[in-house]
Amino acid sequence: MPELKVDIVAGRLDSAAESWLDKLVAERVASALANQDLTLWGRPAQSEAARRLAWVGLPRSSRPLLATIDALRSQLHADGIDRVVLAGMGGSSPAPEVICATNGVPLTVLDTTDTGQVADALAGHLGRTILVVPSTSGSTVETDCHRRIFTAAFAGAGLDPAAHLVAVTDPGSPLHQIAEAQRYRAVITADPDVGGRYSALSAFGLVPAGLAGADITRLLDDAAQQEPLLARDDPANPALRLAAALVAGHEAGADKVVFADSGSGIVGLADWAEHLVAESTGKAGAGLLPVVVENPAAPGFTDAGPDATTVVFGPAVPAAAVTLNGTLGGQLLLWEHAIAVTGRLLGINPFDQPDVDAAKIAARGQLKGAEEVPPRFVAGPVEVHPIGEWLPAGVTTLADALRALVAATPRDGYLAVQAYLDRIADASAAVLRDELARHTKLQTTFGWGPRFLHSTGQYHKGGHRNGGFLQLTGAVDVDIPVPDTDFTLGQLQRAQALGDAQVLATNGRPVLRLHLRDRPAGLVALVRAVQELG
Repeated sequence: MPELKVDIVAGRLDSAAESWLDKLVAERVASALANQDLTLWGRPAQSEAARRLAWVGLPRSSRPLLATIDALRSQLHADGIDRVVLAGMGGSSPAPEVICATNGVPLTVLDTTDTGQVADALAGHLGRTILVVPSTSGSTVETDCHRRIFTAAFAGAGLDPAAHLVAVTDPGSPLHQIAEAQRYRAVITADPDVGGRYSALSAFGLVPAGLAGADITRLLDDAAQQEPLLARDDPANPALRLAAALVAGHEAGADKVVFADSGSGIVGLADWAEHLVAESTGKAGAGLLPVVVENPAAPGFTDAGPDATTVVFGPAVPAAAVTLNGTLGGQLLLWEHAIAVTGRLLGINPFDQPDVDAAKIAARGQLKGAEEVPPRFVAGPVEVHPIGEWLPAGVTTLADALRALVAATPRDGYLAVQAYLDRIADASAAVLRDELARHTKLQTTFGWGPRFLHSTGQYHKGGHRNGGFLQLTGAVDVDIPVPDTDFTLGQLQRAQALGDAQVLATNGRPVLRLHLRDRPAGLVALVRAVQELG
């Protein structure tokens, strides 16, 4: 088994991290965390920590799930059901996605309210489909919508919906009650003392991945193998080393962490870590903004400035400040330990998300019928909507609107591209991250909405106040009604985008919403405008 290892490559970072590492060892933080000491983050965090620390023992406590998942998968296959669709948001989707991608098994992830992407999932063979509905309570609006839409689709196809639904939820939750009343194929309860973004090795991570065919036994074995090392009060503890490096960087002005993969063999680990880092640390005007890039040659990594710590998964590369190596199970547990410890050093409660609800509340307000605001101007297939009063008068081109957004963003800040689009059909939108980073020299993130609302969305509103926001929305050709509600999926997607923009603008962040009347043509026009920046 590969050794779980963290190397601090940058000399200046290594020396600064040593004092933090000495502090952690002297205070016996690793062993206290392994023993679920809820006092580690101070008195204000104790009530939250009291119900959020069971994740440290998941490599062992999740073991009984293996037989349950294996039996359910055999039962499903005997009935000809072998296509797994995951209706997961927040901490329910990134872990199964990276587990399945690394294992090379298919999993359809619905962490979207885009009608095109949901329609594509519905177009699959419904008779062979099991919908996994993961939610601690069942109240997550996106997951509830997916559950309602697929239930109606199964019935419309002449199938028994209950036979094609599996719920993963907390014991006694409203979703638990619905699933039992409607006699779902299975209801698998999770440990209620595990927080969403720390749930990779719980039922929320294991059930969808196991049903899809991933080797979750090996995953738990690999994590369990590393438990003693991560609980050790020793400078060689990789979780302590990682936390010390991240905090040393933060205290020196590196409020961003740029992730790249140099051949780790783990597919999509940075996307999972993005959620964990942003939602755990981005609060109280501080924290670490994760920036995920395609590879170590991407803009923002090779030319990272003093405002960023570069982290590479896999073999060391010249631009990396920190390198990490190990198995997937080991890395998942390592990051959870490291970010919990990082929260202690930053004086932050790593288990709450105080700013996430603001966007949800604003979205509900938009659904009730907010006034339609006309665009400031229209550039071909793109409507330009500045949110707030930051865009100077007289701007009439797409490129100039982008220049104004960059000018309104602090030079040590970041740009966040928020794409409320289809991850499949509109995948080309992701090129905007590299193009903007290259032409503006600002660290740039890219997130699919509303997925990012449950991860980097916390940092956007609660972290360092130095972001500029480029929000993309698109025309909806064919909408999807949400059964037994008074709204459609397209209306919900629009409300989520406008609600988040409203909250950001109220908090003094510059937001530029570009609405693509024609999605393909609009993306082409936008890329061309970005290329005019410099």
